[in-house]
Amino acid sequence: MRKLKQVNHLMGLLRPAVEDVKARHPESSVFVDAGSGNAYLGFVLYELFLKDVAAGTLLSVEGRPELTERAKGRAERLGFSRMQFQTAHIDQAAYPERIHLLMALHACDTATDDALIAAVRHGADHVAVVPCCQAEVAAQLKENRQAAHGSMGLLYAHAWHRREFGSHLTNVIRALTLESFGYQVTVTELTGWEHSLKNELILARRVHRDNRRARIQLERLLAETGVNPKLTRELGVKPAASVGGAVPVEPLPEAPQMVSSEEEAAPTVEG
Repeated sequence: MRKLKQVNHLMGLLRPAVEDVKARHPESSVFVDAGSGNAYLGFVLYELFLKDVAAGTLLSVEGRPELTERAKGRAERLGFSRMQFQTAHIDQAAYPERIHLLMALHACDTATDDALIAAVRHGADHVAVVPCCQAEVAAQLKENRQAAHGSMGLLYAHAWHRREFGSHLTNVIRALTLESFGYQVTVTELTGWEHSLKNELILARRVHRDNRRARIQLERLLAETGVNPKLTRELGVKPAASVGGAVPVEPLPEAPQMVSSEEEAAPTVEG
């Protein structure tokens, strides 16, 4: 019941994105559920938005074959013929060339990064992720805490604080990375804390070709905190170069101009 409440609430938040995709790509809309598990999210989305239309496919990617087979059998019984299933880890899946909406609900640690990497590389119009169990950045903070500037290291000197600060920093980096690749980002609460402690929802819609201002802010943040998670490494984002141990602070460029909804050019990915 807790999972059902989360999924139903997420569907309400995703409705504008799904309707936008269906309106602009009625014959070729592609939805991806990355790290789908039992595919509850995909089944509810299909029931609400795809069952009664003639086109649109939903791909569920899951690394555990027993869950893939179970979900595939359920889709066959329900007659959900445009649901597709692939047994693969998120970073090894064969994705469609073009993705219109990519979702990832509670993909653990760097699996959320893998989902975001796939979204950026395949030019997803919309992204929705609920991160879970972030650990990579906390480990990097532990390794680099002696080199922290000023009082920054006091924010994560204790293991408990390091986990909490690391989780927060991870999601800040994720949101800023999406912004740097042209997405308009909203970070909000998914549902009540009584249903899940991993409750942060990152929603993104691609509205620019890229965003140099956000890219510079991201590079500075990586340099100042001494971390460089999988997401930024894979997308070719490097920490800003420091001079004498300090990160230069230069004026930020103007915010980018909006891209019209008809433009389909995917953002450039370095690396």
